[in-house]
Formats: sequence, structure tokens, C-alpha cells
Amino acid sequence: MSSTWDAWDYRESADRGPGSRDVVGYHVHATDGDIGKIDEASNEAGNSRLVVDTGPWIFGRKVILPAGTVQRVDDEDQKVYVDLTKDQIKDSPEWDKNNAETDDAYRGRLDSYYGDQYRS
Repeated sequence: MSSTWDAWDYRESADRGPGSRDVVGYHVHATDGDIGKIDEASNEAGNSRLVVDTGPWIFGRKVILPAGTVQRVDDEDQKVYVDLTKDQIKDSPEWDKNNAETDDAYRGRLDSYYGDQYRS
């Protein structure tokens, strides 16, 4: 991947602009299979992200996937495709509901984890 990858904004291939459908409830598909459903989504400029409930796959854990991990969205089938593996998602920092919006250290952990996956 390129060093210009932006974790917190959707890529052009995701086709998420003004007027796009809400993706809450969509299934999330990793490179090696389905991983869960989207519980929350933010399209805030520079802070777009998905909160994914992984269900029983990893014991109901919720994770944040920055919008930059989204490869494409299929509105017809209600699926979001990310270019991470299940293990990469499983090993990501756990969603911290109390601090997700305000804690710079938490966002820094997310930036570091996902940045390491994309930057060479």
C-alpha cells in the first residue's frame, strides 16, 4: 500500500459521498470471509469509521474499522468489503465506547495499528 493512505476517509473505490446510503446493518466482508455487522457508522470528514459487531466469531467483540479500510460498498447486497483479514481485525484494538470519540490516545492506537497494516 501507499504512504498516502488515509485511515479516516473513504477511498474513491468505496463510492461514499454526500447522499450515500447509511451502511448501519450491512454485513462486513474481510478478504477471507464475513466478520460481522455494522452497528454504527460515521461519515464525519477526517473521522469516518465503522463500529462492527463481530458477533460469535470473536465472542461478540466490537471493533472500529476506519473508513480507509473499506475497499468497496455494495448497497444492493448490503455488504461492505474491507481489505483486511479476519485475523487482522480480530487483533485490532477493542472498541472503547467510553473513549472512542474523545480519547486521543485511543485514536492514536487505532492510527498506529491500522497504519502498520497499510504503510510499507
